[in-house]
Amino acid sequence: MAKFKLYYDLISQPSRALWIALQLGKIPYEDCPVALRKSEQLKPEFKQINRFQKVPALVDGDFHLSESIAMVRYLADKGQFSELLYPKALQHRARVDEFLEWQHLSVRLGCTIYFRDMWLFPINGIKPKPSAERAAVLCKNMETQLKILEEIWLKDTKFLVDNEMTVADLFGACEVEQTRLVQYDVGKKFPKIAEWLQHVREQANPHYDAAHKVIYKKSGTKPAA
Repeated sequence: MAKFKLYYDLISQPSRALWIALQLGKIPYEDCPVALRKSEQLKPEFKQINRFQKVPALVDGDFHLSESIAMVRYLADKGQFSELLYPKALQHRARVDEFLEWQHLSVRLGCTIYFRDMWLFPINGIKPKPSAERAAVLCKNMETQLKILEEIWLKDTKFLVDNEMTVADLFGACEVEQTRLVQYDVGKKFPKIAEWLQHVREQANPHYDAAHKVIYKKSGTKPAA
């Protein structure tokens, strides 16, 4: 079976989630790192890889695909994705899909905007750091989604979908981990989320820590061993 190519940067949350999943599933692919810090995704030649000029991007022969969730489903249908992480059983997969769809405009949006406005834009000189009032609003919006994550998705289970880790956990965890860059300690208000993150890390290591190496370094934080 011919290898597909994965273009990614581990500073990107969905890139990390997909990368970890492929390592866990021992899926063969051609490694194609892209340096977002150098704006390599904005070079004209990258538009031939992904018309939206974002990562991750997947190339399978002459087929080009953007959007990480679409990649999970495409690879699963081709038999090139872990069935443990993205199950075949109809209702189990539907629950995984339910989270993957929900997270776009909830935990992903809340965490991304908080991280972007509080860290990414200021450190790159795009925008100044928000005022204390604006920062409080950004934090509140994010915490509204984290509250749902803790009180609904993690209400009665160790992982997001029952008590076994799936790709849903990888995508959700990578979004929450991004807030380390803003020195946000999720465990102070959301102990269940902190416990869940540790479960995901333990289950997905050593790949989880490898994927988050840059996040740990830039934030000066790392979970306890």
